Amino acid sequence: MQPLPPLLRYAAHALPLAVLAASFAAQAAAAAVPHLALLATATAANLLAEAALHRWRPGQVSLLAKVRADVMVRRLTCDFLLIVGLLRLGGDHRETVYLPLVLGLLLFYALHFAGHAAAIRVRGARTLPLLTRNIDASALGITPAPPALLMRRHGPRLLLFGLPATAGLLVTAASDEPEFGAAGIALSAVLAALALARLVRCLVRRRPASPQEVLDWFDGWLAEYRPTVGMYFSGGVSSAYQANMWLDALSGLDGRPVIVLRERFMMQRIGATDIPVVCIPKVAHLLRLEHSALKLLIHPANSGKTSQVLRIPSIKHAFVNHGESDKLSSCNPYAKAYDEVWVAGPAARERYALADVGIEDRDVVEIGRPQLAPIAPYAGPPAGPYTTVLYAPTWEGWDGNPGNTSVVLAGENIVRALLRDPAVRLLYKPHPMTGSVDLRAAAADARVQALIHEANRARTGPRPGPQAAAEPARRAAELKALTTASFRDDADDAERMLVQSTPEPGRAEAVAAATAAWEAAHWASLPPAEHQVITASQPALYSCFNEADLLISDVSSVVTDYLAAEKPYAVANTGELSEEQFREAFPTVRAATILTPDAAGVAALLDSVRHPAGDGLAAARAGLKLHLLGRCDPPSQARFNEAALRLCEIADEHRVRMARRLLPGIPAQRGAPAEADAAGEEALEPAPEG
Repeated sequence: MQPLPPLLRYAAHALPLAVLAASFAAQAAAAAVPHLALLATATAANLLAEAALHRWRPGQVSLLAKVRADVMVRRLTCDFLLIVGLLRLGGDHRETVYLPLVLGLLLFYALHFAGHAAAIRVRGARTLPLLTRNIDASALGITPAPPALLMRRHGPRLLLFGLPATAGLLVTAASDEPEFGAAGIALSAVLAALALARLVRCLVRRRPASPQEVLDWFDGWLAEYRPTVGMYFSGGVSSAYQANMWLDALSGLDGRPVIVLRERFMMQRIGATDIPVVCIPKVAHLLRLEHSALKLLIHPANSGKTSQVLRIPSIKHAFVNHGESDKLSSCNPYAKAYDEVWVAGPAARERYALADVGIEDRDVVEIGRPQLAPIAPYAGPPAGPYTTVLYAPTWEGWDGNPGNTSVVLAGENIVRALLRDPAVRLLYKPHPMTGSVDLRAAAADARVQALIHEANRARTGPRPGPQAAAEPARRAAELKALTTASFRDDADDAERMLVQSTPEPGRAEAVAAATAAWEAAHWASLPPAEHQVITASQPALYSCFNEADLLISDVSSVVTDYLAAEKPYAVANTGELSEEQFREAFPTVRAATILTPDAAGVAALLDSVRHPAGDGLAAARAGLKLHLLGRCDPPSQARFNEAALRLCEIADEHRVRMARRLLPGIPAQRGAPAEADAAGEEALEPAPEG
């Protein structure tokens, strides 16, 4: 489906808010005149606009709340204007007749306020100090959550429960019969009273375990499971991919792995895994890991909260990053905080040395890239009628450098040049954070997608049969059954923790097989001539690698990973460097075809892919692969495991030394004062992104 033009998209985005503002103005005018038809129309429009905002524009609802125009203020204003109109339409001396309606409306709002207060208390009681996945939490006595309408959806609850009162008042305004308004208000009050009773019942009956009981239970689990290696991750809503790429490698380590998160929302964004997952938001509770058997934590990303776990002296820390490239982020000075920095190959070691950011060479360990095992090696030129080209540009980054991404300055030219070749099948997979910082990147991405959709409309060719077209849905259902817990729509974090208990034996292998089956069915179900825009997490990037004959990208970790296949690739140079300077500055592009912003070299590039005799970079790609990703023997997973075992041994030796010489003289980090200090630090932590 082709996206809307920007102007229409912005207009559609602002429409509910504009209708809401206009309805309030119309209500005020209708109450002042007075005018029954206008009052009824404006009130109905107000309710519809409120419903649209809560359903499709939650961000605008939050924005209104920030300027003190929250749903309670808006509903009170709407009902107040309706009462004023009712009095004006009723003529003189009608105040005493309508006074019971006003009192009834006040009773409804009082019951709603009480229900909202009770919901806050219930949420507080069900907000546990930590969350888990793949751990049996039945001992905590967690019960199903009350309906989400009562617990978390304050605005929709007020709209729904207040609807009978609003409808009754409108009928009274039209008929001058107070009984209709009284009946509507009475029904609204009954609904609010029932909601309050339901929430009070949750407060007086047995609650889940207290915070201290949960922490004691967690200490017991740590003592029983005795984790030895783990992954620590903290990030925003769009950064989960950084941790997910390490799940399989972590599960393949010798030892008992665990995943430690800091943000509650991240629990459901971590991919399917059998590894125990624990979310510990507060620093005071995080420090309980000091007295566990945990020896090593790997870190796929730097974050503000990383320093909080680095203070635990009994655990060793290794920075593994979430991809390697020639960008400055791949040699961040923050890496000095870790015990070791684990990189793919010699190129990264040289990168840290040249960056001179304080990383000692002895602390850099080459482990390869364990994630790259699923990438198929080069098997020769395209065998079918189409050359599949993967265009996977990176995002614009935080620094505003126009050379970070090719989307803004070269994306449309590259795509047009590819689409001009009738034998090209284009896969466009932009970085998931494209446009999150620079609106120009978002606009360019939208234009690129529009070009691809337009080209598809002009293409004809055979399409897969009904069975092949239906196969992905069947495979997706199988995969979902393995990877998605069956949550009720009303489930909260505590209930999800109970449901996501110890996984069935062999689930990880079943998930891997189901994922491979879905990917095969997905590609087989697509028309062979149809271009694809891939913005979802599936098919994964490495699956796209296996489908492609050629990659076009930017200076990013995508290029490094793609080299595992030794297939031809090109990199866009949209900065101010000459080609020679560009190759010298960025080692990952030394075996690439360099494209200028006008994409003039695309035709020659495609010809070299189809006729390998004209590909003069094959040997360079093989050498660069070894330089960037390291040796293939032993396999990367084995080297990753060896590095983990070695650092665990160092942690053991450190614990022994501390126990013999230093520990008796060092005050404990926990205790009443330390707990208070850590709790204070937790209050100063930045809010999660998004």
